Amino acid sequence: MDENKRSSDIQPAPHRGEDNDKRRYDEEYAAEIVGRDVGVNKGTETISTYGWIGIVLSFLSFLIWPLLLAVAGIVLGFMSRSKGADTLGNIAIGIGVLSIILRLFI
Repeated sequence: MDENKRSSDIQPAPHRGEDNDKRRYDEEYAAEIVGRDVGVNKGTETISTYGWIGIVLSFLSFLIWPLLLAVAGIVLGFMSRSKGADTLGNIAIGIGVLSIILRLFI
């Protein structure tokens, strides 16, 4: 008697293969979309930061510690150019070289 009651309480297993056609397009694509957009702005800020710091150091080399700050500005200018900010890098390099030349001859 107990066995008949138990078998009537048990539900049949779900048919997993039949529902696959209905859920074919129920996939999540958020990880792929977000992964591309996360680091875009962060990289450009870093690139321009190297260039701006190089320009500031190159300008400061006209006032104090000409050789040290000019070389630091030139190095940061090359780092900025290697990362893609060519204009800022070239300006930092040019001002640094100009500062060194002026301090050597004047």
